[in-house]
Amino acid sequence: MRYYQEVGAYYDKDAKDFEKRYWNNKALQRIRQAFREEVKREPFQSALEVGIGPGFDLIHFAKLFPKAQVDGIDVSSEMVNLADSKLKSLSANNARVAVGSVENIGALFPNQKYDLIYVFFGALNTVEDLAKALEILKSYLNPQGRMVLTFVNKWYVGGMIWECLKLKPKKAFSRLKKVWGGYSPTEFLASRCYSSSEIKGISQALQLKCLKREGFSIFYPAWYYHRLHKLIPAKGLHILWQMDRAIAKGPLGSFGEYALYDLRVH
Repeated sequence: MRYYQEVGAYYDKDAKDFEKRYWNNKALQRIRQAFREEVKREPFQSALEVGIGPGFDLIHFAKLFPKAQVDGIDVSSEMVNLADSKLKSLSANNARVAVGSVENIGALFPNQKYDLIYVFFGALNTVEDLAKALEILKSYLNPQGRMVLTFVNKWYVGGMIWECLKLKPKKAFSRLKKVWGGYSPTEFLASRCYSSSEIKGISQALQLKCLKREGFSIFYPAWYYHRLHKLIPAKGLHILWQMDRAIAKGPLGSFGEYALYDLRVH
């Protein structure tokens, strides 16, 4: 599909520096660890990751759960190559990666069902049809299976306020457009941001029960606000993170940078 080719090409160009930027960004590391803790909350024997990037999480879970089968897909061939080379160097025989989109899962991993499907950092913001994508993912779940999905929020109020203070209203409200251009100020990535009500509506239509919705970076500055993170002392950042966690599951959690959902089949 042409759209997925465009998304893949975007991340192909980004693959080389992607990992280096991550290890230099403590905010991303902190958020990723919180996502991982949610995945580890329940045991699984088989898992699928959508949007593996260079394999951070797939390798983490493959090593942590050596008896589980962990599969992963990404539309970027360069990202998959990075992940695959790491798996080979580690001799991780319980993990497989492949280039493809949600629509390709059946062809890439025939006859495979999963106890867990997870998506970190909003890979589902770059699917052509979210309802269709979730319906496909649901079809690959085992009975009692779960999906731990994270999305880039449409209503990131902290970011909107900050960008308005910087006199950048266009950037402040860019997520509200039907098509969002992504994080990069120079490379446009056609994607879409979702509100909690939109995710709720799609989930209910697909008979997926939401057991948890949790917001991230409500008060804690988003990972790309490097200057803010440098200006705020470590103790202050910790306090903001704790404030986030205290209200993450309540109504204000809908207004963070990311939202995590734990979805189950009714």
